[in-house]
Amino acid sequence: MELPGIAGDLLGTAVNTADCIVVGAGIIGGSIVWRLARGGLRVILLDAGRMGPSKMGAASWAAAGMLAPGGEIDSASPWASFALENLRAYPGFVAELEAETGESLDFQRHGALEIAMTEADWAPLLRRAACQEKLGIRALRISGEEALRQVPLLAPAVAGALFYPEDALVDPRGILRALRAACLARGVEIREGVPVREVRPGRDTVEVVTGDGILSAGAAVLAAGAWSSGIRVAGCELPRTFPVRGHLAGFALDAGSIGPILRCGHTYVLQRAAGFTVVGTSSEQCGFNHQLDKAIVSRIHERAAALVPAFAGRAFTESWLGFRPGVDGEGPIVRPVAGTTLWLAYGHYRNGILMAPLTAARVADGIRSLA
Repeated sequence: MELPGIAGDLLGTAVNTADCIVVGAGIIGGSIVWRLARGGLRVILLDAGRMGPSKMGAASWAAAGMLAPGGEIDSASPWASFALENLRAYPGFVAELEAETGESLDFQRHGALEIAMTEADWAPLLRRAACQEKLGIRALRISGEEALRQVPLLAPAVAGALFYPEDALVDPRGILRALRAACLARGVEIREGVPVREVRPGRDTVEVVTGDGILSAGAAVLAAGAWSSGIRVAGCELPRTFPVRGHLAGFALDAGSIGPILRCGHTYVLQRAAGFTVVGTSSEQCGFNHQLDKAIVSRIHERAAALVPAFAGRAFTESWLGFRPGVDGEGPIVRPVAGTTLWLAYGHYRNGILMAPLTAARVADGIRSLA
């Protein structure tokens, strides 16, 4: 890509130039940057917080890490197909990151159990499974006895379950650490603690205004998750994104004691390879309220204990929250702004971890095509 000329600096500080500037260092932004850097582009990555551990409620760091279209999709849409394509791509994505960084990432494919607690719970589950079968999502109906054989810690009174053998999970924190290492090794300039005030897209150049000055690049990507609409994009009316807060809690259990992801209504349980077990979740539209609600966490604990009685007498070792990036209309938004070299990559809601590999490929391919 031909680099743009240096623009005049309205803030009185030096202008930096790169092939691409990416705003947002979550798993979406980080994956895009990695793909761009692997293609030989010079990239600057900006984030108001940090790439990785965050007290800001960043969705990627807070996420449980379910790669589970079986629990998300119940009708045909372009994004349903995209989710399934991402699930198929995930083993390769993880293998590439491991090969490049030397890190061992926690990716597991043990499937998922969608639990029917009573006979009355079967009807909606079976209707959903019938729709999913037409989309290529496979589910097997199993008895309560078989579910207990798979997961002995389950409540003994479950009526049965649908088993989704293709569903998987990953530790998003490990993915973020690996992405950071891979980006640095590729020469990416990561600037943390740098809020972006405005993006000014043009046909050949995009300017990004921060508190320190104006950065200029041949292209840019807005991938700031739930914070994306807080950044002014000059001359554009873009789909609005907003935060949807979710609480989670974690328990120390023996490794291998859960196995498949467990889901029942709005409750899920999944286990990291080392035994740390995540339970969730909640959904609140309350803006960027970072206050952990102990009552909500307590209710999540109670719901999880109804599914896995071992939680009833056990204190959680950690509780936290994150802000999922909701969006007006159907999301996510993964496209260029017409007539400019600015790309949008936000609004993935509960599926940012799942959709990261092919979102990154789509955006990186689009930007490289400008060369």
